[in-house]
Amino acid sequence: MGEHPARGVPGFMALARTRGVVLSALKIAFFVGSILALINHGEDIFTLNLAPGSVLQILLTYMVPYSVSTYSSVRALQRHALEHPDRF
Repeated sequence: MGEHPARGVPGFMALARTRGVVLSALKIAFFVGSILALINHGEDIFTLNLAPGSVLQILLTYMVPYSVSTYSSVRALQRHALEHPDRF
């Protein structure tokens, strides 16, 4: 994690903000986050009985798959850049 990118390999934050990575992470977060929110808070969602703490938990539920997807995508792109420096 504390690694410095090799010369010619884009940095983590630069790749994390690219359109493709963001859109992919948003799609995955929506799908996986919705499933997890329903599993963990389904009754409260359907009865509209959400406490403020539950709303925060649901938002965090969406952030987890977004973060995992972003991290995985960026690391894959960085590995690809190391293996194929002529393409970056």
